[in-house]
Amino acid sequence: MSFKSTLLAAAATLILASAALAGDITIDDAYARSAGANAKAGAAFMMIHNAGDTDDRLIDARSDVSARVELHTHKINDQGVAQMMHVPEGFVIPAGGMHALARGGDHVMFMGIKAPFEQGALVPVTLVFEKAGEIEVEIPIDLERQDGGHGHMKKKSN
Repeated sequence: MSFKSTLLAAAATLILASAALAGDITIDDAYARSAGANAKAGAAFMMIHNAGDTDDRLIDARSDVSARVELHTHKINDQGVAQMMHVPEGFVIPAGGMHALARGGDHVMFMGIKAPFEQGALVPVTLVFEKAGEIEVEIPIDLERQDGGHGHMKKKSN
């Protein structure tokens, strides 16, 4: 491979690692985690930006890494205890705005994980939007991340 080809390949990799996009929707700072090697559940978190003039909605997420994948949020019940709940209607991504999927809030939930999440591995996920359609992403597993920070994500080629 020539130096020019190598340089172009490296530039393309950097662009894909920084954000995945489909039309007006971009996804960045994504990471996934589970509670430990024997965990049967895990979650993914990310920032979803909408540069468009109309709202969109994340309506589904799919992945082969677990038996079920759902969009979840946390709600405080009458006893003051936080509970995770499925959100079948999904999450609005406001026009010209963003929606955070973050720990302690909205997130993608993996239930019945088929193999342990390993630090640095990638979780293939298809995010389904009402208007933007499907966006395939590979979300890095980061078992060490506590909160905040900057993650990396690669768009999966079709």
